[in-house]
Amino acid sequence: MNYDITDISSAISESKDGIIITIDLTPASSIDLFPAGYNPWRQAVTGKTKAPAVSGKANKAIISLIAERLQISETTVSLISGQTSSKKRIFIDGITKEDLVKRIFSLLE
Repeated sequence: MNYDITDISSAISESKDGIIITIDLTPASSIDLFPAGYNPWRQAVTGKTKAPAVSGKANKAIISLIAERLQISETTVSLISGQTSSKKRIFIDGITKEDLVKRIFSLLE
């Protein structure tokens, strides 16, 4: 599927201390995948994890997966909202919005 870099950019915002990305997560999936696409209705990058949505397992799994796929330290990635929702806001320190958009876009191609 073709994605527009402008669409992906709408899921990412800059904060005073870093970047916030909106994720639409599917837990208990058959695969671990980030990014899995883009949800225009939620303005969110989609992700999938094999981990169930139990006791924070899916949240921990998506943080690890984001760090791995973006080739950044897991300590720079944290969940700031959406602990019990499929729509999550993830904070990433030490990366610019432009760089993050490019990395995600390249992974979707």
